[in-house]
Amino acid sequence: MSRDPARTLSFAEAFDLPLSVDLTTAARALAVCPATAYRLIHAGRFPCQVLRLGRQYRIPTASLMRALGVENLPVYAADIDQGAGAAVRADWANHERGGHR
Repeated sequence: MSRDPARTLSFAEAFDLPLSVDLTTAARALAVCPATAYRLIHAGRFPCQVLRLGRQYRIPTASLMRALGVENLPVYAADIDQGAGAAVRADWANHERGGHR
């Protein structure tokens, strides 16, 4: 199974996906060729939920993200507005209080 880094999805692209994707996009996110993805589906070993719609396969994006190890965590507008600096300060304050992540 060969991997082409230029063909895999970037982190930003992964978060811009619709509710479900076609098998080619899912294969690209998983860094496998579409032929390998089809073989895995037929063997019952594809790492995501697979929906068969007529002759087409669709992969729910939430299932794909779980297979990629991406957690489903909420993002708050205030966090985005304050930027990464606020997150670092909050993490440091938690650390000083003896908290753990």
